[in-house]
Amino acid sequence: MTEASGPVLTLAGTRATIRLNRPSQHNRLEPADLDALMALLDDLAGRTDLRVLVLTGTGPSFCSGFDLKALAAGAGGVGFHQVVDRLEAFPLPTVAALQGSVYGGATDLALACDFRIGVTAMKLVMPAGRLGIQYYPSGLERAVTRLGLTAAKRLFLLAEPVDAPNLLAIGYLDRLVEPDQLAAAIDEIAGILAGNAPVAIRGMKHSLNAIARGTLDRAAAEAAYRASIRSDELAEGLKAFAEKRKPVY
Repeated sequence: MTEASGPVLTLAGTRATIRLNRPSQHNRLEPADLDALMALLDDLAGRTDLRVLVLTGTGPSFCSGFDLKALAAGAGGVGFHQVVDRLEAFPLPTVAALQGSVYGGATDLALACDFRIGVTAMKLVMPAGRLGIQYYPSGLERAVTRLGLTAAKRLFLLAEPVDAPNLLAIGYLDRLVEPDQLAAAIDEIAGILAGNAPVAIRGMKHSLNAIARGTLDRAAAEAAYRASIRSDELAEGLKAFAEKRKPVY
């Protein structure tokens, strides 16, 4: 894609891909982009034919976060933190394909995904502390619950670049690959996620995020577990196991 635009959606089988598409601006998100992202997430969340969502960018950077001039000017519309929180709560499993470096708010945007696959030349820079921004609470909470307090302080208080090997070491990345291997790595993990039992995957994702937040509804989670024992998914999974084949959900 050579012409800059808002987020671009592509559908391929059971996979949806949202591509940020302002490469000359390191895929900086404008206020209109936030509105578009929220609308896409709301629409895709209701689709029953999809199993996985991939978020990626065009060009050498994944994303440079929200337009800081618009932030300082108090731009209206959907807030950046609302989009990131909506992404975290998205019912399908999500994968961030980090084809380049991650800056500013994009740190949290990628962290809201369930999995992050990065490339060897990438880096992460969270400059909030250097710029005088007291980061929004849900973003700080996400960093602490996902990465731990020590790693979160390293990102937010030092505000220094973190290279790809260290991003893997602190758990920010799930996998690190060469740039020419990224597409294959995304195909692999998206294929695994798409092939698993969709109701069970959605339910466990919701519960795991709630546990991390300290908001788990234990009774609801127990009811979901009991329902899964009697589900068509389990029947198919056991049948496929016995027949030594992949289950068809």
